[in-house]
Amino acid sequence: MLAHTPLVPEIALHLATEITPIWRASEAWLHAHNVEPPFWAFAWPGGQALARHVLDHPAQVAGRRVLDFAAGCGIAAIAAAMAGAGRVAAAEIDTLAAAAITLNAAANGAALDVLAEDVVGKPCDWDLILCGDVCYEAPMTRHILPWLRLMAATAEVWVADPGRAYLPREGLAPFATYAVPTTTELEDRTERVVTIARLAPIPAPAPRR
Repeated sequence: MLAHTPLVPEIALHLATEITPIWRASEAWLHAHNVEPPFWAFAWPGGQALARHVLDHPAQVAGRRVLDFAAGCGIAAIAAAMAGAGRVAAAEIDTLAAAAITLNAAANGAALDVLAEDVVGKPCDWDLILCGDVCYEAPMTRHILPWLRLMAATAEVWVADPGRAYLPREGLAPFATYAVPTTTELEDRTERVVTIARLAPIPAPAPRR
Protein backbone atom coordinates (compact mmCIF):
# COMPACT_ATOMS: atom_id res chain seq x y z
CA MET A 1 0.00 0.00 0.00
CA LEU A 2 1.04 3.61 -0.47
CA ALA A 3 2.56 5.15 2.63
CA HIS A 4 4.53 8.23 3.67
CA THR A 5 7.60 8.41 5.91
CA PRO A 6 7.68 10.97 8.75
CA LEU A 7 10.83 12.64 7.42
CA VAL A 8 9.71 12.87 3.78
CA PRO A 9 5.90 13.11 3.76
CA GLU A 10 5.90 14.66 0.27
CA ILE A 11 6.73 11.30 -1.32
CA ALA A 12 4.30 8.37 -1.48
CA LEU A 13 5.85 4.90 -1.53
CA HIS A 14 4.68 1.31 -1.77
CA LEU A 15 6.03 0.07 1.57
CA ALA A 16 5.48 -2.90 3.85
CA THR A 17 3.23 -1.97 6.77
CA GLU A 18 3.34 -5.12 8.90
CA ILE A 19 7.12 -5.28 8.91
CA THR A 20 8.03 -8.24 11.09
CA PRO A 21 5.70 -10.91 9.62
CA ILE A 22 6.41 -9.76 6.06
CA TRP A 23 10.17 -9.77 6.62
CA ARG A 24 10.19 -13.20 8.26
CA ALA A 25 7.89 -14.76 5.69
CA SER A 26 9.84 -13.17 2.89
CA GLU A 27 13.19 -14.31 4.28
CA ALA A 28 12.03 -17.92 4.48
CA TRP A 29 10.52 -17.95 0.99
CA LEU A 30 13.34 -15.98 -0.61
CA HIS A 31 16.02 -18.14 0.98
CA ALA A 32 14.32 -21.22 -0.40
CA HIS A 33 14.19 -19.66 -3.88
CA ASN A 34 17.62 -17.96 -3.75
CA VAL A 35 16.21 -14.44 -4.07
CA GLU A 36 17.34 -11.28 -2.29
CA PRO A 37 15.43 -10.09 0.85
CA PRO A 38 12.87 -7.30 0.20
CA PHE A 39 15.04 -4.32 1.10
CA TRP A 40 12.99 -2.29 -1.40
CA ALA A 41 9.88 -2.59 0.78
CA PHE A 42 11.29 -0.21 3.40
CA ALA A 43 12.53 3.38 3.30
CA TRP A 44 15.92 3.03 4.97
CA PRO A 45 17.40 5.96 6.95
CA GLY A 46 20.10 6.86 4.43
CA GLY A 47 17.68 7.16 1.54
CA GLN A 48 15.27 9.23 3.60
CA ALA A 49 18.02 11.65 4.63
CA LEU A 50 19.14 12.08 1.03
CA ALA A 51 15.57 12.72 -0.11
CA ARG A 52 15.01 15.28 2.64
CA HIS A 53 18.23 17.10 1.81
CA VAL A 54 17.53 17.14 -1.93
CA LEU A 55 13.98 18.46 -1.47
CA ASP A 56 15.18 21.14 0.95
CA HIS A 57 18.10 22.18 -1.28
CA PRO A 58 16.84 21.78 -4.87
CA ALA A 59 19.51 24.08 -6.29
CA GLN A 60 22.09 21.39 -5.50
CA VAL A 61 20.49 18.99 -8.00
CA ALA A 62 18.65 21.26 -10.45
CA GLY A 63 19.59 20.52 -14.02
CA ARG A 64 22.13 17.84 -13.07
CA ARG A 65 22.40 14.21 -14.15
CA VAL A 66 21.69 12.23 -10.96
CA LEU A 67 22.12 8.55 -10.17
CA ASP A 68 20.45 6.98 -7.12
CA PHE A 69 22.83 4.06 -6.58
CA ALA A 70 21.52 0.86 -4.92
CA ALA A 71 18.27 2.77 -4.86
CA GLY A 72 16.04 0.42 -2.84
CA CYS A 73 12.55 1.91 -2.94
CA GLY A 74 13.82 4.85 -5.04
CA ILE A 75 13.04 7.62 -2.56
CA ALA A 76 16.21 9.62 -3.29
CA ALA A 77 15.74 9.33 -7.06
CA ILE A 78 12.14 10.50 -6.79
CA ALA A 79 13.22 13.46 -4.65
CA ALA A 80 15.86 14.42 -7.23
CA ALA A 81 13.26 14.32 -10.02
CA MET A 82 10.88 16.43 -7.94
CA ALA A 83 13.68 18.91 -7.21
CA GLY A 84 14.32 19.56 -10.90
CA ALA A 85 17.27 17.34 -11.78
CA GLY A 86 17.95 17.30 -15.49
CA ARG A 87 18.04 13.51 -15.72
CA VAL A 88 17.56 10.92 -12.99
CA ALA A 89 18.42 7.23 -12.96
CA ALA A 90 17.85 4.70 -10.18
CA ALA A 91 20.11 1.63 -10.24
CA GLU A 92 19.14 -1.64 -8.55
CA ILE A 93 20.35 -5.20 -9.18
CA ASP A 94 17.17 -6.64 -7.64
CA THR A 95 14.50 -6.88 -10.34
CA LEU A 96 11.72 -6.72 -7.73
CA ALA A 97 13.21 -3.50 -6.39
CA ALA A 98 13.38 -2.11 -9.93
CA ALA A 99 9.68 -2.88 -10.36
CA ALA A 100 8.91 -1.19 -7.02
CA ILE A 101 10.88 1.92 -8.05
CA THR A 102 8.88 2.12 -11.27
CA LEU A 103 5.60 1.97 -9.31
CA ASN A 104 6.82 4.50 -6.74
CA ALA A 105 7.98 6.92 -9.43
CA ALA A 106 4.61 6.69 -11.18
CA ALA A 107 2.78 7.30 -7.89
CA ASN A 108 4.65 10.59 -7.52
CA GLY A 109 4.64 11.65 -11.16
CA ALA A 110 8.45 11.48 -11.19
CA ALA A 111 10.26 10.95 -14.49
CA LEU A 112 13.29 8.72 -14.07
CA ASP A 113 15.11 5.80 -15.67
CA VAL A 114 15.28 2.52 -13.78
CA LEU A 115 18.49 0.57 -14.35
CA ALA A 116 17.90 -3.05 -13.32
CA GLU A 117 21.57 -3.96 -13.43
CA ASP A 118 24.86 -3.70 -11.58
CA VAL A 119 26.34 -0.39 -12.74
CA VAL A 120 29.61 -0.93 -10.86
CA GLY A 121 32.38 -0.83 -13.44
CA LYS A 122 30.53 1.40 -15.89
CA PRO A 123 31.99 4.77 -16.95
CA CYS A 124 30.67 7.88 -15.24
CA ASP A 125 27.60 9.34 -16.94
CA TRP A 126 26.38 11.45 -14.00
CA ASP A 127 27.10 14.71 -12.21
CA LEU A 128 25.87 13.51 -8.83
CA ILE A 129 25.65 10.00 -7.37
CA LEU A 130 23.45 9.46 -4.30
CA CYS A 131 24.30 6.50 -2.06
CA GLY A 132 21.96 5.81 0.86
CA ASP A 133 22.78 3.08 3.39
CA VAL A 134 25.14 1.17 1.10
CA CYS A 135 27.85 0.11 3.60
CA TYR A 136 25.83 -2.44 5.58
CA GLU A 137 27.85 -5.53 4.59
CA ALA A 138 31.58 -6.10 4.04
CA PRO A 139 31.23 -7.79 0.60
CA MET A 140 28.94 -5.02 -0.64
CA THR A 141 31.34 -2.31 0.53
CA ARG A 142 34.36 -4.03 -1.03
CA HIS A 143 32.46 -4.33 -4.31
CA ILE A 144 31.23 -0.75 -4.60
CA LEU A 145 33.74 1.49 -2.83
CA PRO A 146 36.63 1.43 -5.34
CA TRP A 147 34.21 2.23 -8.17
CA LEU A 148 32.51 5.01 -6.21
CA ARG A 149 35.90 6.56 -5.44
CA LEU A 150 36.72 6.36 -9.14
CA MET A 151 33.42 8.08 -9.95
CA ALA A 152 34.24 10.80 -7.43
CA ALA A 153 37.03 12.03 -9.71
CA THR A 154 34.46 13.38 -12.20
CA ALA A 155 31.17 13.51 -10.23
CA GLU A 156 30.02 14.39 -6.75
CA VAL A 157 29.33 11.27 -4.70
CA TRP A 158 27.15 11.69 -1.61
CA VAL A 159 27.16 8.89 0.95
CA ALA A 160 24.35 8.97 3.53
CA ASP A 161 25.07 6.62 6.40
CA PRO A 162 23.39 6.01 9.80
CA GLY A 163 26.46 4.43 11.41
CA ARG A 164 26.75 1.13 9.56
CA ALA A 165 29.76 -1.00 10.50
CA TYR A 166 31.51 -0.97 7.13
CA LEU A 167 31.46 2.75 6.36
CA PRO A 168 35.02 3.79 5.36
CA ARG A 169 36.90 5.72 8.02
CA GLU A 170 38.68 8.07 5.64
CA GLY A 171 37.89 10.05 2.52
CA LEU A 172 34.52 11.40 3.65
CA ALA A 173 33.67 15.09 4.10
CA PRO A 174 30.40 15.41 6.08
CA PHE A 175 28.12 18.31 5.19
CA ALA A 176 24.68 17.50 6.65
CA THR A 177 23.02 15.42 9.36
CA TYR A 178 19.42 14.30 9.81
CA ALA A 179 17.63 12.55 12.65
CA VAL A 180 15.52 9.88 10.97
CA PRO A 181 12.66 8.16 12.86
CA THR A 182 13.00 4.37 12.65
CA THR A 183 11.28 1.28 13.99
CA THR A 184 12.77 -1.35 16.28
CA GLU A 185 11.37 -3.95 13.90
CA LEU A 186 14.17 -2.99 11.51
CA GLU A 187 16.72 -1.12 13.63
CA ASP A 188 17.99 -1.36 17.20
CA ARG A 189 16.59 2.08 18.09
CA THR A 190 13.72 4.44 17.31
CA GLU A 191 15.90 7.09 15.67
CA ARG A 192 19.02 7.02 13.52
CA VAL A 193 21.26 10.04 13.00
CA VAL A 194 22.31 9.99 9.36
CA THR A 195 25.38 11.85 8.16
CA ILE A 196 25.64 12.85 4.51
CA ALA A 197 29.21 13.20 3.27
CA ARG A 198 31.04 13.76 0.01
CA LEU A 199 33.26 10.87 -0.94
CA ALA A 200 36.80 11.72 -1.98
CA PRO A 201 38.26 10.19 -5.15
CA ILE A 202 41.07 7.65 -5.19
CA PRO A 203 44.25 9.59 -4.37
CA ALA A 204 46.62 10.03 -7.28
CA PRO A 205 49.81 7.99 -6.91
CA ALA A 206 52.83 9.91 -5.68
CA PRO A 207 55.28 10.81 -8.47
CA ARG A 208 58.35 8.61 -8.71
CA ARG A 209 61.65 10.19 -7.85
